[in-house]
Amino acid sequence: MAAPHWLFGDQLGPHHLAGLADAPVVMIEARSVFRRRRFHRAKAHLMLSAMRHRAAELGDRVRYVQAETYPEGLREAVPGVGPVTVHHPTSYAALRLVTRMEEVEVLPARGFLVAQADFRAWADGRGAKRLRQEDFYRWVRRSHDLLMDGDRPVGGRWNHDHDNREPPPKGADTLGVPAPYRPREDEIDEQVRHDLDRWERDGDVRFVGRDGPRLFPATRREALAALRRFVAHRLAAFGPYEDAMLAADPVMSHSLLSSSLNLGLLDPAECVERAEDAWRAGRAPLSSVEGFVRQVAGWREYVWQLYWYLGEDYRHRNALRHHEPLPEWFLELDADAVRARCLSTALAQVRDTGWTHHIPRLMLLGSHALQRGWDPEGVTDWFHRCFVDGYDWVMVPNVVGMSQYADGGRMTTKPYTSGGAYVHRMSDLCKGCAYRPGDRTGDRACPLTAGYWAFLHRHRARLERNPRTAQPVRGLDRLADLDELLRQERGRGSGAP
Repeated sequence: MAAPHWLFGDQLGPHHLAGLADAPVVMIEARSVFRRRRFHRAKAHLMLSAMRHRAAELGDRVRYVQAETYPEGLREAVPGVGPVTVHHPTSYAALRLVTRMEEVEVLPARGFLVAQADFRAWADGRGAKRLRQEDFYRWVRRSHDLLMDGDRPVGGRWNHDHDNREPPPKGADTLGVPAPYRPREDEIDEQVRHDLDRWERDGDVRFVGRDGPRLFPATRREALAALRRFVAHRLAAFGPYEDAMLAADPVMSHSLLSSSLNLGLLDPAECVERAEDAWRAGRAPLSSVEGFVRQVAGWREYVWQLYWYLGEDYRHRNALRHHEPLPEWFLELDADAVRARCLSTALAQVRDTGWTHHIPRLMLLGSHALQRGWDPEGVTDWFHRCFVDGYDWVMVPNVVGMSQYADGGRMTTKPYTSGGAYVHRMSDLCKGCAYRPGDRTGDRACPLTAGYWAFLHRHRARLERNPRTAQPVRGLDRLADLDELLRQERGRGSGAP
């Protein structure tokens, strides 16, 4: 009889069991996971719902154990812990756990396009060159024949970002595209919610945010339905407005597939192949398809590979020496305490759903944290806990490298932060706000605008040497109100803006 195969809760799709047809399956629901971190309630619900749905699908083949810890669960599922296989987990902590167990054989990772050894060979072969996402993305496109015409990109361009940075349609409250797929809850969801309520009442765990109804797929069937609906009805409008924001339309034309990919319900190959098929059939423009392929085969894959390539100590990088603790209003997702409409709107979206798209994450929530000098490890932990698609491998590179520039430029060429003018141009979030995007000082000074200039001043010595930030740094010399601005920003403290 084949050795049992241990299936982690983010390895739930059929591709994680391919080639293991005769192996019994072990799944462990470890309560300690929820005790260690104060997760978003909707994230905890989605994780448990997805695991329990998968166990129901596997029927008699699976031994599903509820235990305090993974080792306890494994001892109960496999008495004596004989030979057990497991696919490479998605965090350093989980990898340490399985490699400490002598009887556990770790198989290669699944759910990604590029093998870790292949990426390491590619990265090592670049010598002193920076590991830029654009170079990696082109390599993946060539090696997987994605949107290629022979050895050239279809349409003659690798990158359609220029076409994919449109502000939202003027005067529109919503993008006007068909709504995304929404699942229906069932008795498994009802039991999950009952258990989470009981755990909270008993004081076993604490959550943040709101739960219900479930918005994201918990099964392979639901995930495929979400993928089909996106490709058929939403992909065409995705590209031009992928960086835009509307207060009344938080999902715009985004795919909402990240949680399904990160739970292992979808394989990235099938997602990009279906998108390419839509372009070749004339159902979606190349700019939108390329933008989606870039997100999945470019950025997601790049982040996964860098997580392992850069090593476990990367999470502790703090090149800007930011040590301010995250304030209580942010930790509690208290959007009602915030007067700045952009930040309040984004924080409310996280509170209510455990999700926002990438621009509110990067250019609102992450940018504000960067400007205020919050501790990057704390910011990373917050994104990990509060987003339904947040996992260690996702958030460490995204936050430490991309959002907080804590690696000093190893991953990106500049800090990603801006003043209120960017938000005003790319959204309707400045409309009706207590602040004005053009005001640096005074009662209506935009916290993002003032914070931007204060950030440039604080790190002037570093940023004036960077070709991509030298020009805005020189702009500090033209601010007649700089001293007043700096006094004002010191006085803001950690209060809600």
